[in-house]
Amino acid sequence: MTILAIDCGTQSLRALLIDHQGKLIDLEKVEYEPYTSPRPGWTEQDPEVFWSALCVACNALKGRLPEVFARIDGVGVTTQRDTIINVDREGDPLRPAIVWLDIRKAKPVWKPGGLMKTIYRFVGMDEAVLKLQVDGKCNWIKEHQPEIWDKTAKLLMVSGFLNYRLTGEFIDSAASQIGHIPFEYKKFRWAQKGELSRKLFPIEEEKLPAIIEPGGILGKITRSATEATGIPEGVPVVACGSDKGCETIGIGVVDESMASLSFGTTATVQTTTSRYFEALKFMPPYPAPIPNYYNPEVQIYRGYWMISWFKKEFGRSEMEEAKRTGTLPEELLNKLLTEVPPGCLGLMMQPYWTPGLRNPSARGAVIGFGDVHNRSYLYRAVIEGLGYALRDGKEKIEKAGKLTFQRVAVAGGASQSDQICQITSDILDMELLRGETYESSGLGAAVVTAAALGAYPDIPAACRAMVRHKDVFTPDRRNADIYQRLYDVYRKIYPSLEKVYEELREITRYPAYPEDTEHQEG
Repeated sequence: MTILAIDCGTQSLRALLIDHQGKLIDLEKVEYEPYTSPRPGWTEQDPEVFWSALCVACNALKGRLPEVFARIDGVGVTTQRDTIINVDREGDPLRPAIVWLDIRKAKPVWKPGGLMKTIYRFVGMDEAVLKLQVDGKCNWIKEHQPEIWDKTAKLLMVSGFLNYRLTGEFIDSAASQIGHIPFEYKKFRWAQKGELSRKLFPIEEEKLPAIIEPGGILGKITRSATEATGIPEGVPVVACGSDKGCETIGIGVVDESMASLSFGTTATVQTTTSRYFEALKFMPPYPAPIPNYYNPEVQIYRGYWMISWFKKEFGRSEMEEAKRTGTLPEELLNKLLTEVPPGCLGLMMQPYWTPGLRNPSARGAVIGFGDVHNRSYLYRAVIEGLGYALRDGKEKIEKAGKLTFQRVAVAGGASQSDQICQITSDILDMELLRGETYESSGLGAAVVTAAALGAYPDIPAACRAMVRHKDVFTPDRRNADIYQRLYDVYRKIYPSLEKVYEELREITRYPAYPEDTEHQEG
């Protein structure tokens, strides 16, 4: 059996040919600019860029392996989360997609009153309810571009857009509906009238695509899609899930015994469970790419983006040497990690570069500077700080779910660094597994597709057969003991600085409050 997995991210699209045993036959990667910025803080992308990249990638694979490509048994699509596309009745985009990184704000469309207002304030969610609405890009379009909204036949995630282009059907996976949209996560369906997310994001029901559970058949490759992509006509397209959800499956996390760590732009820790529980109160778990399963998740916004930040601000010499020698700057930065002892002689970083819904006043902090500290110490403090934050997220999931993880598995760009993986293993004091292939999201989509096509009885069985771990990092006992003591210190940083952050926010109005955010005109 041959599966074509499409993994559409923010900066590139990958088309992967994978067999039913999980072996990567070939892949083609097409890079593109992640977004355009017509105004500061706006991030938009022409949806045709995604479709064009898919066509280019598939035709490249067909050109190299025509016989294999002709035998494709099924297609699975996984994409970035929270990027929306307005299309007309023919599926043509009406405006550029608003990418998940976009920070434009809308006016609140609903304010709780009476008892609900008191309840939200009591539980500390009153600002979160406002923030969710002003961050909703559907609300911004309705407010500033009503003519676009009126013409919108469907509001789609990137997955829904690509699935439509492949099948001609406005249908998507329930496990891909992750974003500022009226989705009822507990029940895996669109929110109904009166439910909270429908109040926060009042999208007309007819503008929402049909959704089916992951592992179902969305449709079949149309003749026009065959002409554009080379994929054989009539091949079934399977409902998969978001890139993070598929990544979790693609590194072997299909039950509560393991946690998945993602070393990406947004660092995450999540697991897979059949139980509904909230790792953070009032923050619902996302739908997993396994029917009736959830992915409880804790995010560290701007996670391993900090490597890019450090490289830009402090890594000029590595960037110049990398350009001269043809190596990656990140490989040269890894050397800095070996120059500094575990714990950085007390230099610690709290990685709250971007505040979350539960801590809207949070900021990042670096504490413990001394005259011995240089940029090598700062870089290791960044990596260790992210490790502490991931451990904190892991423990939040364990506490909320009343469970204990036995192992963790890792994926994402920074997971290619042995040094970062080892430091994380030491901080978590747990065995850390790294997959045989770096293409974890694509592999996860292939796992779902293989099960849907009958190669395995269910998705967990397909995962056990198709996912293999190549590297195992075990904690160094001495380092783990040091990190345990320092982690106890790390957990005191935010509570100690919270009032300071709130005062800074009140004085500077940064991060902005929902009620005084400037509403940008369209």
